[in-house]
Amino acid sequence: MFDIALDPIGWGVVLGGALAAGFTTGFAGFGAALVAAGFWFFALPAAMVPPLVVVAAVAGHTVGFFSVRAAFEWRRAAPYLGGGVLGIPLGVYALTVASPSSLRLSVGIFLVAYAAWQLAGAGRATIGAWGGRAADAFIGLAGGFLGGFSGLSGPAPVIWLQLRGGPSVAQRAVYQPFNFIILTLAGIGMAAGGLIGADVALIGAAIVPTTLLGAWIGVRTYAGVSEAAFRRVVLCLLFASGVAIVIRSVAG
Repeated sequence: MFDIALDPIGWGVVLGGALAAGFTTGFAGFGAALVAAGFWFFALPAAMVPPLVVVAAVAGHTVGFFSVRAAFEWRRAAPYLGGGVLGIPLGVYALTVASPSSLRLSVGIFLVAYAAWQLAGAGRATIGAWGGRAADAFIGLAGGFLGGFSGLSGPAPVIWLQLRGGPSVAQRAVYQPFNFIILTLAGIGMAAGGLIGADVALIGAAIVPTTLLGAWIGVRTYAGVSEAAFRRVVLCLLFASGVAIVIRSVAG
């Protein structure tokens, strides 16, 4: 489907993105798409990035899920999952009609906006139980759409659960399983839509071991490092990656 020939530097960028995505997923419970996209849009055709992000994210969440499985509650997660399942086909369809350039630019803008929003401290605001389970389902729908469109299933529920408040482990016990399930279904949808060809599968097979290694390291690091400090470093990286992607997209 794609005419690609990666040199050693290109492979280094691809595998570096996989390692960083896995580490972030294992440590923070989200962020594979945000981190990987910052690397992969520089080395791969834009249309290849969403399905590869899904492959890497599912691999990373397979490891990360075990760190929060004891706190997982089906009842709390159900509205997010229900909305997410409905949003996936909408996102997959949008991906089939979006141009690579607009996709790259939209991801770059999202990276900048999301990172700036968090770095500015807006994430400290709380809304409690406002909107109830219906609002949770809508956020799940948004996450499912973004997951099907670009593998970005995490930011919507992560931001929303931060606004809800409560212990971080309880928040992670909702959004990490959500990401795992939604991205698995998104990958199936992308495969059914013909977006995962032999070339994507080949690179996907190459990145999975590196992603699993990164996720394992991330999970091991999670217990011993300040989550707030590491999260700020990741947000700075996301912001810089987003700015670079936007500049490249605008420059053509």
